[in-house]
Amino acid sequence: MKVYFDNAATTPLDKEVLEEMLPYMTEHFGNPSSIHSFGRKTRTAIENARKSIAKSLNVSPSEIFFTSGGTEADNMAIRCSIHDIGIKHAITSKIEHHAVLHTLEKMAEEGIIKLSFVNISPIGHIDLVHLEQLLKENDRSFVSLMHANNEIGNLLPLKEVGEICERYNAIFHSDTVQTMAHYAFDLQRINIHFITGAAHKFHGPKGVGYIYINGKIKVNPFIYGGSQERNMRGGTENLYGIVGVAKALEIAMRDLDQHQKHITELKTYMVQQLKEKISGVEFNGSCLENCLYTVLSVSFPKTNNAEMFLFNLDIAGIAASGGSACTSGSDKGSHVLEGIGADVTRPSVRFSFSKYSTKEEVDYTVEKLKDLYK
Repeated sequence: MKVYFDNAATTPLDKEVLEEMLPYMTEHFGNPSSIHSFGRKTRTAIENARKSIAKSLNVSPSEIFFTSGGTEADNMAIRCSIHDIGIKHAITSKIEHHAVLHTLEKMAEEGIIKLSFVNISPIGHIDLVHLEQLLKENDRSFVSLMHANNEIGNLLPLKEVGEICERYNAIFHSDTVQTMAHYAFDLQRINIHFITGAAHKFHGPKGVGYIYINGKIKVNPFIYGGSQERNMRGGTENLYGIVGVAKALEIAMRDLDQHQKHITELKTYMVQQLKEKISGVEFNGSCLENCLYTVLSVSFPKTNNAEMFLFNLDIAGIAASGGSACTSGSDKGSHVLEGIGADVTRPSVRFSFSKYSTKEEVDYTVEKLKDLYK
């Protein structure tokens, strides 16, 4: 049996999305910047995709810009706002995605900004009291906090953080790559300046994403070149990718309630089965409450074969990702687990689910995990 439980890393392409993309890989190939009929056809497709995404987020199409994915979008939000708005202080957490963390750390190293880290609880939630204290103590700040942690799934109260930032005239960016298409967003109800999305996290194509830039914010291009994306991102557009990301988000919003129910029940079932079948199992983060329903981070009892944990799962046909050096084969352990004070000597595994995941796959996975402790 083959089991794919690594959907937080990437998801399989939806067949409906592929069907939507195919004509733009074949007969509709014109450069969107060309003024002839071939170009006008593809330009219309891009603008329709922009309108579709804007409608899903309840924003203006003029506030949506297409990128190569979440990493570029995060870099654009951080670097452009700090450079162009003249911000000298940034706040983030030590458990952010590296697209945010490494970018801000590099800017601090270069002396462009002073960087502060907000405290986090032992289960990974942001200390909002400390956040407000940091905002009080510094001039206008840039705040970058992800909506859901990509390893442990903890959710940030976006609306509440937005209100705190508004009180101190702070610029608020949230990496929403993991939560996009898994929750309904109404950005008119949240004080937020930048959010980011990546198509391959919700059954769209790889290599394409987008950034929402609040219309009140004026920043310069991140990539210079042609006049694409209303002069905000030079380079010929990823036409079929843009068509694909819009279709993927449309499908996700159409089937949102159904998929939320299915995946939540599956995750809850796996938690119950792990507790029953494996003594000493623990869960990283808040697990089932105030947590992204597609992600489950599990800390297993210590074993002499910890370094082979993920390899053995792979041999059994189960794809998941590791949360520490002994299970991932990386030089360093998980900065997220280290950041919340988890015991990184225990093998930790992140299981992440999608609309295609099944109860039978959970049962098979739990049985194979049990076998590792025989």
